[in-house]
Amino acid sequence: MNYILKMSLRNLARNKRRSALSAIAIAIGTALLLFMSATIRGEMRGALDLTINLRTGHLQIHSEDYKFENMSLKRVDMIEGPLEISDQIEDIPQVKAASPRLNISGIVAYKNETIGVQILGIDPPSATNATYKEGMVTGEYFSADDREGVLIGLPLAESLDLKPGDAIDLIINTSEGDTDEQRFTVRGIYTTDTPGYDKATIFMPLEKAQTISRTDNYASMIYILLHDMDDTDRVKEAIHAPGYIVEDWVELNKLLVIVEQLSNAMMFFFNLMVLGVTSTVIMNTLLMAVYERTREMGILGALGMKARQVKALFLTEATFLAIGGVLIGLIIGVPLVLYYAQVGFFLGDMGVSANSSFQFGNTIYPYPTFGDAISVSIAALMITILSGYYPASQAAKLEPVDALHSNN
Repeated sequence: MNYILKMSLRNLARNKRRSALSAIAIAIGTALLLFMSATIRGEMRGALDLTINLRTGHLQIHSEDYKFENMSLKRVDMIEGPLEISDQIEDIPQVKAASPRLNISGIVAYKNETIGVQILGIDPPSATNATYKEGMVTGEYFSADDREGVLIGLPLAESLDLKPGDAIDLIINTSEGDTDEQRFTVRGIYTTDTPGYDKATIFMPLEKAQTISRTDNYASMIYILLHDMDDTDRVKEAIHAPGYIVEDWVELNKLLVIVEQLSNAMMFFFNLMVLGVTSTVIMNTLLMAVYERTREMGILGALGMKARQVKALFLTEATFLAIGGVLIGLIIGVPLVLYYAQVGFFLGDMGVSANSSFQFGNTIYPYPTFGDAISVSIAALMITILSGYYPASQAAKLEPVDALHSNN
């Protein structure tokens, strides 16, 4: 076996350029697959985190018929006494914060422009609003007793050329089926780095939102964040909200879960395509080696080398190429993924609306995992070695007498 290893290394060194190019092909395929796996995983992970933080929470309490998209203000579709319920829920140790939210559809008017928006009534001091408070770009965060102030997103502020202190008119739907119009002052401008959400969402204190929409002491939902997502089932069982429905993040984000499963399936086929191209390169390299060394194979056969040993020789060459290529691919791919995991890459507005079932940020941060690196490496190794089986079989089939009469 030792002489087969030595012969394999010698044979690969005969044509250094071809061997190097073959290894580079494997390396590029490995690095590309590693980067794509991390990117797709990061995109799905980021979308889920954003959707939970901006829209659904880890858990949500609402009436049976309430739908976020409709923003119904009917009493039967809302929660009565939401602050009392959220205070009780915050007593559960695993709960980070719970807070009522009131969703209202409306129109913002400024000068000669009007834009349809969703108005979100929030309890300003609640930790559930940390994303907006920490995302303040300019101006100041409002207080719970503010009756004239609102927060607007950066894209909306830029499109209307608004700044803190400017006055805007809000036309708001009410629970009585009509509209109410009132002038508000822009207290601050925030960003969540989610353009579709930021350009269509305006925040105001919950009490003011209840007053102007005539939904006193009612809210659309109780929004709940946990310290650890793994505690979702335990907290769900601990919540007692008679007459209302408690849904977890999986139930609230069914479409996103389906999209993630589809993306994983697409990634599987993408892996097959990339590895298929790589295996073609390896197969071509080894077939050329068989063609060029036909006479040599005849001499080895005449000297007593068996067919299985010839096959082992070419499979060993394929293995060396695979190991070298995968190692180079990891050396290239791992630092690349780790770099972009920190800085991300900017995509801009992906055109997802604020009412969409899932949200995408303007930047994707790849999410590398040790499991992806292992699975990609093993897949590349196995495909490369298997691709060498056909050339090895062809070499093993050569008859010594015929091979010796060959010109190669």
